[in-house]
Amino acid sequence: MGERSASGLYVYRRLVGARLRSDLQYRTSFFLFLAGQIFVGAADFLAIAVIFGRVNSLGGWSVGEVAFLFGMSSLAFGIGDMFISQVELAATHIKAGTFDAFLVRPIGTLWQLSAFEFAARRLGRMVQPIVVLAIALPRVHVDWTATHVVLIPLTVAVGVAIYGSIWVLTSSLSFWTVETQELSNSFTYGGNTLTSYPIDVFSGVLRRIVIFVVPLAFVAYLPAVVLFDKPMPFDLPRWVAWLGPVVAALLVALARGVWRLAIRHYRSTGS
Repeated sequence: MGERSASGLYVYRRLVGARLRSDLQYRTSFFLFLAGQIFVGAADFLAIAVIFGRVNSLGGWSVGEVAFLFGMSSLAFGIGDMFISQVELAATHIKAGTFDAFLVRPIGTLWQLSAFEFAARRLGRMVQPIVVLAIALPRVHVDWTATHVVLIPLTVAVGVAIYGSIWVLTSSLSFWTVETQELSNSFTYGGNTLTSYPIDVFSGVLRRIVIFVVPLAFVAYLPAVVLFDKPMPFDLPRWVAWLGPVVAALLVALARGVWRLAIRHYRSTGS
């Protein structure tokens, strides 16, 4: 098992390296796309800035606190977009009949999809949230204990796992229905927009969905509740906000199981 994992990681690195060298053959295009990604992130935060040009708080959250939500959610999304989102192109390979090639290599199909469609220029999506976090964190009132310091990178990791699991789960449906990219986008890109704001401003039904059904509240909102000592939604106990790693692990296990089921279901174009 260890040798197989090492071999798979080696293949993944080689595939990513080849893709990166290919992208850099067109340096102007690469850097223009990178700049475009940074601009998109800036435009997303501009919407928040416009809102706070009219109000002093949003659902009881200050501009610095909402900026923190934006930064955490967008950073997790950016990492997931760079390393995992390529799985949504499974439908393209299934329709083209090229997915068969992924099944005969000594590396998992998810790793192969991520490597073949890897785009380093997506790094631009991480620039804006990092800048926003660097500006927002010194301006919010937080009792910085060791636990709170650890909470920051832990929350980003949880967010990446949640977004990545959603990408895999929705993309798995393409083995049955083929066209699922719009469904995936509604949960990932739509979820990123939703988690950039405190869920207190949304309806009770939507708040229940993002806590109990599609747990996007664990991407940034619930950790921020702990960090800023805000009241828990629906009078939930405060320890619920610390369940992010558990929720993420369960989602990853679910996504992995559904993907494996989808692979077993797959019938190639030659079948």
